[in-house]
Amino acid sequence: MPHSTHPETRIGHVHLKVSDLDRAIAFWRDVMGFDLMQRYGTQAAFLSAGGYHHHIGLNTWDSRGGHPPGRGTTGLYHVALLYPHRQALAQTFASVVAAGVPIDGAADHGVSEAIYFRDPDGNGIEIYRDRAEADWPRTATGELAMSNTPLDLDALLAEA
Repeated sequence: MPHSTHPETRIGHVHLKVSDLDRAIAFWRDVMGFDLMQRYGTQAAFLSAGGYHHHIGLNTWDSRGGHPPGRGTTGLYHVALLYPHRQALAQTFASVVAAGVPIDGAADHGVSEAIYFRDPDGNGIEIYRDRAEADWPRTATGELAMSNTPLDLDALLAEA
């Protein structure tokens, strides 16, 4: 019988290889709004939301001055940051737009609303908010019926 992960298991943090630590800190702190919790010189930094020890780890141990992986390679597709409500998502999205970060895409998935872009090192980022589970679209048999329809980004920005 296969092992089943405990239902209260959560992803605690993501640790990203970056080429320039100062540039990465500036993005994750000033654009994304995370607090710098600790820095290890020019090699690593740990940032969080709400005082946790860290949600985002950044390091240059194997990547100082490096380049993002090319197309056709394996690795992290994106890190997804879940916001507690639509206004919090809108506020972060407004900060991303104000910083001139190009948007790769945006979608209404029925269960959530999501925006996709990249950090300065090319790491994929999804910012999203979930709808209440009672509002998730379902088929007649009760299965999820997720979608991939356009998200009205102007309406979202109006909530910032």
